[in-house]
Amino acid sequence: MTGEAVIVRVLKYDGVEYRSWNARVAREEAALLVLNAVFDVEVNHDLLGHIHRGTRTVEYYWLNRWYNIFRFLQEDGSTRLWYCNINAPPTFADGVLSYVDLDIDIVVQPDLSYQVLDVDEFERNAERLEYSDETQRHAQRALDELVSLIETRQFPFTEAASRSSVSAMVKHWE
Repeated sequence: MTGEAVIVRVLKYDGVEYRSWNARVAREEAALLVLNAVFDVEVNHDLLGHIHRGTRTVEYYWLNRWYNIFRFLQEDGSTRLWYCNINAPPTFADGVLSYVDLDIDIVVQPDLSYQVLDVDEFERNAERLEYSDETQRHAQRALDELVSLIETRQFPFTEAASRSSVSAMVKHWE
């Protein structure tokens, strides 16, 4: 499975596709799927700034968790930042990984300072798209769990994890 091409599909709660991109499997461990991806377009983001075409990411998806984590890399392979998404657990079948985005994000800097984003968007969409009470509870628990992982410097917010991921990723891109 390592090196296998994957299409990542992000859906909104109503099932409408929001975005998609291509990635490759870096590793699979139990419920964790780690993907390597490269931006194929230029993106301007209000908070992240300009994301150049060719920017590499390491993406961590747990098939049983309500969040995922993207590690944006600098050209030298060091961590630019982590971007965490609150989402319903993804599904992975026939080379397609899909997940429902639940709006709340966390941007984490290399020094592990962080900012929670889009809680207001979550609240608006929870009403507009009628998120179930269960989905709202899962989203809040996922946010709490992510903050705990960041504050206690657990995987993947660790230097050792970052270095080993970069080594594995460079081998896949060579």
